[in-house]
Amino acid sequence: MRFSNVAIEAMAYSLPPETWSSAEIEEKLSPLYDRLNLPQGRLELMTGIRERRFWPASYRPSEASAEAGNALLKAGVDGGEVDLLVHSAVCRDRLEPATASYVHGLMGLGSRTQILDVSNACLGFLNAVILAGGLIESGQIKRAVIVAGENGRPLVDRTIEILNQGDLDRKAIKPYFANLTIGAGAVAWSVVHRDLLDRGAPLLGEGIVETDTSSNELCQGDSAGNALEMQTDSEELLHAGIAVAERAWVQFAALAGWSADTPDLVVTHQVGKAHTQALFEAVGLDPAKNYSTFETLGNVGSVSLPITYAMAREQGLVSTAQSTLLMGIGSGLSAILHSVIH
Repeated sequence: MRFSNVAIEAMAYSLPPETWSSAEIEEKLSPLYDRLNLPQGRLELMTGIRERRFWPASYRPSEASAEAGNALLKAGVDGGEVDLLVHSAVCRDRLEPATASYVHGLMGLGSRTQILDVSNACLGFLNAVILAGGLIESGQIKRAVIVAGENGRPLVDRTIEILNQGDLDRKAIKPYFANLTIGAGAVAWSVVHRDLLDRGAPLLGEGIVETDTSSNELCQGDSAGNALEMQTDSEELLHAGIAVAERAWVQFAALAGWSADTPDLVVTHQVGKAHTQALFEAVGLDPAKNYSTFETLGNVGSVSLPITYAMAREQGLVSTAQSTLLMGIGSGLSAILHSVIH
């Protein structure tokens, strides 16, 4: 993939009001910890996640996405000129209609806006950006708004309930551990044809997709009545994800003419410290160029990478003539590496 006319017009995000520390989650798990004699502090020690944010369990994904989307409109994006709206989160209000239809109404967008959902685990937002970028590059549309709203509260609540039931040993609890890293948040980007903006806006450059679905059973989640359940083989998923990312990096470096020294900023999907360290070591990137949010947001699914990049931009970590590498991995497994030039 290579874009020359696709720019990021604006970015916005929304954070839930409730903060849950890893210590507080362990306190909720005291029946399990006492029964299995588990040491306090292991959750933060193993993941590097101090806390994460949550909305109430009943808060709908569309409401979260619309919070970020409306912040985007308040920042100056013209809602009347949005050609495409994509809701790209793992979480959706229901199977039908598209969650984007609810977001469209909550944002007050017009009749010209095409709406759809895109879902690909934690990679959905980047997938949506690339699809919208292709429509912009080809001249079919001028402006797309990509939103994602994730609320991991129902999954974490259900996981705590399962783990406290009293019939799981140390081996049996491992597939549920990754659930306790999940958080909540929302993000929105406006992606436009560069002709709509003044010079200086970040431009999407080259990108690579690498897919290997032979390990797609390593992380599986589904609804269970009104609750959510998920089981993950974290160690094997880590190895499979790194392998896909390594192959993607080789292709990306050849396409873009980059070396590991080229990017000024690296933004990855935010899983935790072990994943981050393994990824940077495998690809050979400088950890000093990494910007992370997992310490205070946890793993926010499809929101993680785009909200991290938005926060990095907000803090002035990139400027004109610098470059950013976006590295996303979805549990399917698929990886996307894409450059952003400032």
